[in-house]
Amino acid sequence: MSQKAIYVTQPHLPALDEFVPYLEEIWSSGFVTNNGRMHQALERELAVFLGVEHVVLFNNATTALLAALRALGRQGEVITTPFSFVATAHSILWQGMTPVFADISRNSLNLDPSRIEAAINARTVAIMPVHCYGHACDTQAIQEIAERHGIPVIYDAAHAFGVTDDGGSILRHGDMSVVSFHATKVFNTFEGGAIITQDPTTRQCLERIRNFGFVNEMEVPDCGINGKMSEVNAAFGLLQLRHAARVQARRRAVHEAYVRGLEGVTGLHIHAPLDLDRHNFSYFPILVGPEFPINRDALHDALKARNIYARRYFYPLISNFSHYAALPSTKRENLPVANQMSDRILCLPIHTGMSPADVERITEAITGIATLANAA
Repeated sequence: MSQKAIYVTQPHLPALDEFVPYLEEIWSSGFVTNNGRMHQALERELAVFLGVEHVVLFNNATTALLAALRALGRQGEVITTPFSFVATAHSILWQGMTPVFADISRNSLNLDPSRIEAAINARTVAIMPVHCYGHACDTQAIQEIAERHGIPVIYDAAHAFGVTDDGGSILRHGDMSVVSFHATKVFNTFEGGAIITQDPTTRQCLERIRNFGFVNEMEVPDCGINGKMSEVNAAFGLLQLRHAARVQARRRAVHEAYVRGLEGVTGLHIHAPLDLDRHNFSYFPILVGPEFPINRDALHDALKARNIYARRYFYPLISNFSHYAALPSTKRENLPVANQMSDRILCLPIHTGMSPADVERITEAITGIATLANAA
């Protein structure tokens, strides 16, 4: 009999009986959407939990990215990373803007600030870095570049819920930060997202955009969208906040077990943060180097044959999809590090449903695959 399948991610689901009282309150109120009590409560509690000024909820993070770009009120080029999920670049195209891809840092896998600076020209209207795997970008260097050129920064912080630096939440950086509450994230509302901003005027603009552009029944000054989060999603978020510390601790335990199990495996580099106390353990990425006896794709397939579903995340690069191929910035010579890392990256399963035996099974599978390959 084959062993159970272990997937790269799986949502944390509290006990159903914990959620029932929230549903009963929604049903009794008859208020299921349009900035209801649950929605307002989640915005307040998230602001406190994260230590930020303003949280604007959305039905998903892609809609939030669209709204953030819309709020800029500009058209032109947006400098971003090719090493991300396609929603990052898609949101730029949807707003009629042009993504310009810059290379990443070999150490952080985030946008290289020097490559951002080199990509700026008269058509640049924004910078959209990504805190990849929840690892913080060089926010200080990016802010200095942005201020020097008078360019706003929108962080795609989809992976970065709960991540901190010396000054607090990394979501406070830039003009706006967009975070995802998709079911696979460390904090989820089934589907959802939010924009964090420190500016009350920006918050008001975003609130209009997510509700079709309405100021009131008589005034619609902007072409907005239906980006509201439902009361059911907001209620689930309120419940999830009660479990946030336990979820974080469980994911950290999985991360640390992986590190112990893979220690000393030649050719594997664990892309881990230096300070675990500031991380959220959203992913467990490894880089398969040339010293490992087989390449990344062969390792991926060998694990899959053992019912272990790792993910080549992010492969292909956004810049290598046909939809973006005509852009000058997608040329491989412009993105040497991103292309190399995309060919080596593999994210191993990490979620609260994993047991120590699951981690042991995965690490033993990897070391066993390496042993077999070396003996061949």
